[in-house]
Amino acid sequence: MKSTYLCTPKIKRRQVDVIQEPRSVRKNLTRLAVPIFIETLLIMMLGAVDTVMLSQYSDNSVAAVGVVNQLVMFAFLIFEVINIGTSVLCSQYLGAKMRKNMVQVVGVSLLLNLVFGLLVSAVLHYGAAFLLTMMGLRPELMEYGVSYMEIVGAFAFFQAISLTISASLRSADKAVYPMMVTVVVNILNIIGNYSLIFGKFGMPALGVEGAAISTAFARGVSMVILFVILFRKHIPKFPLSYFHPFPFVELKNLLKIGIPSAGENMSYSFSQVVLTYFINMLGNEALTTRTYVVNIVMFVYLFAIAMAQGGAICIGHLVGEKKIRAAYLLGKYVMRISILVSLVLSCIWALMGYTLFGWLTDNPEIVRLGTIILFIDVILEVGRAINIYATNALRATGDVNYPFYVGLVVQWGVAVGCGYLFGIHWGWGLAGMWCAFVLDENLRGIIFVKRWNSLKWAKKGFVK
Repeated sequence: MKSTYLCTPKIKRRQVDVIQEPRSVRKNLTRLAVPIFIETLLIMMLGAVDTVMLSQYSDNSVAAVGVVNQLVMFAFLIFEVINIGTSVLCSQYLGAKMRKNMVQVVGVSLLLNLVFGLLVSAVLHYGAAFLLTMMGLRPELMEYGVSYMEIVGAFAFFQAISLTISASLRSADKAVYPMMVTVVVNILNIIGNYSLIFGKFGMPALGVEGAAISTAFARGVSMVILFVILFRKHIPKFPLSYFHPFPFVELKNLLKIGIPSAGENMSYSFSQVVLTYFINMLGNEALTTRTYVVNIVMFVYLFAIAMAQGGAICIGHLVGEKKIRAAYLLGKYVMRISILVSLVLSCIWALMGYTLFGWLTDNPEIVRLGTIILFIDVILEVGRAINIYATNALRATGDVNYPFYVGLVVQWGVAVGCGYLFGIHWGWGLAGMWCAFVLDENLRGIIFVKRWNSLKWAKKGFVK
């Protein structure tokens, strides 16, 4: 699509200014991406610490907790219905200097996610045994899985509130505060895990149950601290006049963004739940290998997540300011950097595969299979980096339906369909299923690049 800025010499000069705009926002992108990177790293470590410490307890506990975390993370995506809308609307409203609308969005978001959080907590706690049975968890793993899920699930509402506050702070260029809170949470979780899993510092040795208690407590502390920061650093109060009459327009916009956006995430996560069910059919070793691989490769695409989230906030600000060309060029910059870093890191991880798995387990089959998967994963990470960038960028502009439709068709048609075909029907096992994941990520990546280059998202914003 050719720019209409080329019409006159005067507008040519405007084009040059606009093309240079991403350079002026890259410093802001760095200020956002660095704390988001650290925060996301520490959030990932919150789950990885459980996995690493439990690996010293037993491989069966790792497999059981891996299945539970798949279900819990899928349930957490319900909160994303509101959180994604919060981030997009707050970014665009702040860019357009519409602070009252921003406060209304945050207030409505907190209320809705509190309600959703309590409902999800009840389902996860009281339905733990039923849900894990539906996942086909083996009897020897069931005791570990149920005890972990009942505790972590019961306090899921902590995460619902924390995610909403963090989204609000990041959209206001205050990403450093959620990062600092996550540092505290990880320290508490590591100490709690060490104490309660193995019975240190006078605490009882509770194993898997101890890891769950530690994780739930850390998330509760996170919520309390984030509330304090929200009131002191971002929104001192929520005036009742802002919510009387109730701002149904903002609720409508939240749902308009959140439902398709979270729908894409939920489609992906539910497809992963189904694929985990298939992997469970391959045996405990395949299931344990998958859990280890997931925790290892999370640190590969961590940079892409940070860049995409920081870039989405900057793009949202630019869209609110009506600087479309600057938003487009910034998006391209984020994509290039994300691909490069993900590719380098995935190669390093693949070369270190044997050593990494040797640290985690003494099972030679898990070490062998995991190392093979990491080499296949190198190609997968290219597509994943593009998808992480593109879905965040398109949502930030208000183009929320397109990623949902693409994800729904390709994730289920390629990842799930070919995953079953390659891994189960043709008997290629876990490596075959990972090949299907490679096709899924890269096909979606190609589609999203074309969408971004088309600039069809330019008229999707919420600031008129």
